[in-house]
Amino acid sequence: MTSDKPLPTYFISHGGGPWIWVPKMRQTFAHLEQSLKDMVAEWDERPKAIMMVSGHWEGDEIEVMATPKPPMVYDYYNFPKETYEVVYPADGAPDIAARTLELIHQAGFKASLNTERGYDHGVFVPMAAMYPAADIPLFQVSILSSYDPVAHFELGRALSALRREGVMIIGSGLSYHNLKHLGPEAAVPSAAFDAWLNDVMQLPAAERRAKLEDWDSAPYARMCHPEEDHLVPLFVALGAAQDEVATNIYQEADLMGGISASGFRFGAL
Repeated sequence: MTSDKPLPTYFISHGGGPWIWVPKMRQTFAHLEQSLKDMVAEWDERPKAIMMVSGHWEGDEIEVMATPKPPMVYDYYNFPKETYEVVYPADGAPDIAARTLELIHQAGFKASLNTERGYDHGVFVPMAAMYPAADIPLFQVSILSSYDPVAHFELGRALSALRREGVMIIGSGLSYHNLKHLGPEAAVPSAAFDAWLNDVMQLPAAERRAKLEDWDSAPYARMCHPEEDHLVPLFVALGAAQDEVATNIYQEADLMGGISASGFRFGAL
């Protein structure tokens, strides 16, 4: 499957823990869930596969998931017992993973295939909202533990060819991620950072990238992201989109009692 029109890329906020399987949490994240369903409903064609870059898989070198039947990685804590038994049984995409590795190597990165890795919650939780039947091939690419914005923009650029090959590229993180400061005390910092982020998204491409490479100069940057693992997937998604326009597809201002958060599409539908 090749196309003259590239698929858009996305940065989504994946929510907290296994929220879709915890009724009270699912109510909290109702707006996020609807935005994920709306995102899929916008697509004219079903992607050949979805590739997610999650803030929950990092290492010194890039790895590409090539597991045919990926298991689950329950990388959350202190949730109900049944949430450690949920299964999202989507097939992997080993052939596309091999193609992805080729593109990453061509860009000069050290990278390898991982044939044992399972889906972490930054992937299987939003996918349970997007494709509850788990009937679309799914795989992941890890981020670098350096969190270097330039490297991740370039990683995204390396992956951009997949957009014409039917692969939807999604960065999965959170535009606010400070687990020590949730609720009302997060209101002012997250609102300021979210406003900055949305303003930056409307800038010309070169200026947008420059601002994001210097993201920790933004208002309350380190309050909102003590570590930027959940922001890095944005750099990859935007790098894959290169110069294309950004559209806000998810925004709320009182998540969990005070958090402002956003999600974006890059490129036209």
